[in-house]
Order: sequence, then C-alpha cells, then structure tokens
Amino acid sequence: MSYKRVLTIQDISCVGQCSLTVALPIISVCGVETCILPSAVLSTHTGGFSGFTFRDLTDDIPKITEHWKKENISFDAVYTGYLGSIKQIDYVADIIDDSDAISIVDPVMGDKGTLYTGFDTDFVSAMKKLCEKADIIIPNITEACFMTGVAYKEEYDSTYIDTLLSELRKFCNGTIILTGVSYNDLSTGVVVYEKNKLSYYEHKKLAGSCHGTGDIYASAFTGALLNEQSITTAAKTAADFTLMCIENTDSSHWYGAQFEKVLPALAKMLK
Repeated sequence: MSYKRVLTIQDISCVGQCSLTVALPIISVCGVETCILPSAVLSTHTGGFSGFTFRDLTDDIPKITEHWKKENISFDAVYTGYLGSIKQIDYVADIIDDSDAISIVDPVMGDKGTLYTGFDTDFVSAMKKLCEKADIIIPNITEACFMTGVAYKEEYDSTYIDTLLSELRKFCNGTIILTGVSYNDLSTGVVVYEKNKLSYYEHKKLAGSCHGTGDIYASAFTGALLNEQSITTAAKTAADFTLMCIENTDSSHWYGAQFEKVLPALAKMLK
C-alpha cells in the first residue's frame, strides 16, 4: 500500500473523546498521514460538561488553505466531521471542489430525532448541498431524516430504510453508509448503498452508549478505506472496531469511549 494522506476537518475538544482527538489517532494508527483543519477549539465537548470555552476558527480556514495551495500540498482523501456554521460548510465545499481527493462527509447534525444545539433548517440545507458533492456520506438515521424530510421513527422496518435511501439518492450520487440501523432490540448495524447495490452488516447491540462513537466509526472507516479495503469491508471494519471501543469502556467513563485501549486491534484488522 502506498503512503496516503488524509485531511480531516472538524473541531478540537481538548477534553472529551470526539472529533479531531478521535480522528487523528485512529486514522494515524491505520498507517495514514493525518492532517487536520480545526474548525473550532473547545475546552471540552458539549455533552454533559458545563461552562466550556469555545473559540471559532472559521476565519482561519481560508488562510490555511491558501497557504497549502502555495506549498502545493494535496491529499488523497478529505474527511469532514462536525462543522459549526454554514460559512464553514461553504469553505469545506470549496476545498472539495478544488481537490481531486476522495471526499467523505459525516453530516454531523443530530441524533435521536433532534438537531444538536445551534443547528436549524438552514444548516440542514447547507449540509445537504455538501453531501451532494461527496463521494461517500455517513449519516445516522436522524441526519438522513432531516436532509430528506422523511419523518423520524424509533421503530421501523426495511421498507422505511429503503425509503430513506431512495430519498438520499435523489441528491447524493455517491456511496451512502447509513449507521445505527436496528430492526430489533438485540442487534444494530450499517446499511451500505454503493453502485446500485445494497448490503447490511448486522452486529449485536449494546445496552449502553458513548459520546463520540459516530466520530470513531467515520474515522475508522476512513482509515480502513485508505488501506485499500473495499467500501463494504471498511464499513464492517469500522463497525467492529466501534463495538470493541464501547465494550472496552468502563461504565464510570461517561464522556467518551475508551478507544485507545483497542487501537492495536484496529491495526491488526487492516493486516
């Protein structure tokens, strides 16, 4: 495998296992050079902490990318996570347009049927346009529902998921990886739609949940894909790794998954 370089664009939470503090070590352990473009710096993530600090880095993004152009720096993949504003989405769209890299968009906006704090319908529309440009998108069901206008459901069948995918395909010409798809109480999984083919990878569902598992999944997927795994295989690798992260997290560790414990296992999965 040739040495690959990924650019990942999302925020830095100095404490809390999510976003860039997840993406950087996970993609790096996959043997891929991981370059970062931070959209903001927070003292902690926003899930369960109070009084956190926040510094917006939107105005730095075009300055950084302009310097890269002067240095002729290029990337094999561009992977985006949490973006804090429509202006940031527009800057990211420009980066994708100016690059020949494969583009992977995790449209981080919400979960469990609701948008995250600070996001509205205008943000959803902007994220939808970004997904139109992407080679691969990795939404959860909530994000897919907001982008398509399909009503969110906690309980559903395969027909409902087929409808979601059909609506996503109306504006997304690339591969769709829909996460958190669960048809019963004992299992969950990911649906992959690639080149008119549909596959479902199912694994056991754990009772607990952790902050940042979506970031873990998208990062592991990116690392596996850049290791020349097929999209379907990379989707399975990322799911297995995310499950291992949750299983190996102490119940008292409430603010993230202890993914560091199982990074060696991810490296072995890629050999």
